[in-house]
Amino acid sequence: MYGKAIVSLAFIILLLISFSLFIGTVDIRSYFFASPDGAHNLPCTPTHTQSSPSVPLKVYMYDLPRRFNIGMMQWKKGGGDDTPVRTAEELPRWPVNVGVRKQHSVEYWLMASLLGSGGEGEEREAVRVLDPEIAEAYFVPFFSSLSFNTHGRNMTDPETEKDRQLQVDLIDFLQKSKYWQRSGGRDHVIPMTHPNAFRFLRQLVNASILIVADFGRYPKSLSTLSKDVVSPYVHNVDSFKDDDLLDPFESRKTLLFFRGNTVRKDKGKVRAKLEKILAGYDDVRYERSSPTAEAIQASTQGMRSSKFCLHPAGDTPSSCRLFDAIVSHCVPVIVSDLIELPYEDEIDYSQFSIFFSINEAIQPDYLVNQLRKFPKDRWIEMWRQLKKISHHFEFQYPPVKEDAVNLLWRQVKNKLPGAQLAVHRNHRLKVPDWWQRRR
Repeated sequence: MYGKAIVSLAFIILLLISFSLFIGTVDIRSYFFASPDGAHNLPCTPTHTQSSPSVPLKVYMYDLPRRFNIGMMQWKKGGGDDTPVRTAEELPRWPVNVGVRKQHSVEYWLMASLLGSGGEGEEREAVRVLDPEIAEAYFVPFFSSLSFNTHGRNMTDPETEKDRQLQVDLIDFLQKSKYWQRSGGRDHVIPMTHPNAFRFLRQLVNASILIVADFGRYPKSLSTLSKDVVSPYVHNVDSFKDDDLLDPFESRKTLLFFRGNTVRKDKGKVRAKLEKILAGYDDVRYERSSPTAEAIQASTQGMRSSKFCLHPAGDTPSSCRLFDAIVSHCVPVIVSDLIELPYEDEIDYSQFSIFFSINEAIQPDYLVNQLRKFPKDRWIEMWRQLKKISHHFEFQYPPVKEDAVNLLWRQVKNKLPGAQLAVHRNHRLKVPDWWQRRR
C-alpha cells in the first residue's frame, strides 16, 4: 500500500517538473551551467542604470517677456526687445567669462532644450508642445538665479527691488493661468538653483516642482526631496577630454586639492577649520581664492594634477566645486553632512567619491592619513568610473543623450506621478489634509 503511494507521488512530482520545463517556468540550466556572460557570478551593482527608451515628456513652456529671462543676459546693452523667445535662433549664446553666473545657468540650458526642434532620431527626455491641453508638465522660463545675480547681489542694494518686482509680476501671471489654477502649480517646473533665487515670494510656488542645487536655504514646507529635483551646478572648469595617461595615479603628484573661499557661514565654517588642520602637509594644497577667470584656470590645473579634490560644505551643503572635480576626474572627497546629490536614484556616488562626516574630517591627521593609505587599484577604479559618468554633468545645446539636461528632464518625469496624486487628492478632500498636519 505504501509502495503504491510512493510510486504515485513520485509520478506526480515528475509530471510537474516535466510540465514546468515544457512551459519555461523552470530553467534547470541555471543550476548546473554558468550563464554565458557570467551574470550569476557577479553582484549586480551598476553605477548608472539607463532607462529603456521611452516617450519624451511633453512640456508646455510659457511665453514670458524677455525681461524674465534672456533680457538679463544683456548686461551691458540693457533694455531692448521684450517679446517672448519662441525659437532657438532667437536665443543668445551663454556668454563666456561671466564668473559665478555660469554655475547657476541651469535655467538657461533647460529653456534652450525646449526651444530646439531636435534632429531626426535624436533621443530626448522632453519635447516642447505648443498646445497646453496636451502637456504633461509646464515649464516657467524665469531666470530666478540670474535675476538675483544681476539685480543687487548684496541683498540690501536698492537694485534688488527689480528682482522682487519680477517675482511679483510672475506670480500675478501664473495665478491667472488656467493650468496653474487647475493643479495649484504642482505640475509646473521652476528652476531656482541659486540658494537666494526667488527669495521674496518662494512660499507662493511651494507646490511646484523646483529645480534646486540643494536644500540648504529651503524649509521643508517649501522644498523636499520627494517633490523637487536636485540639479548639479554647471561646472566652471573645462572638462578633461584627453585624460588617457597609462598611470594616472602616479602622474597626479598632489594628494589632496582645494581652492576656494574659506570664509563661509553655517556648516561652511568647516572650511576655516580644515584650512588650519591641513596646513603643513607637503602633498596637500589648500588655497584661498575668489571665482575669477585666473582662479578658475588655476583650479583646472590643480584638479587635473591631484588624486583627490576636497568638497567641504559652503554656505549651503553643495557647491560647484564637486562638479568641477567630477569633470576633472579628480576623486571627490565630500565633507558635507546634509548634502543631496543629483540623479542619486540612477547613480551611486560611493563608486567614485569618498565621504567623511564633518566630525571625522576635523580630527587632526585623520583625513590625510585615510587618503594616504587609500589603495591605488581602488583609486584607479574610481578614476575610470569618473571618466564613464562625467558626461551626465555636461550642460550643452543641443542636448546630448544622457547629458545633464536630459537627466534633469527624466527626474522631472519621475516626480510627476506624485504631483498628480496630490492634484487628485486635492480635488476630493473636504477637510484639511491630515498628512500635512502630521509634519
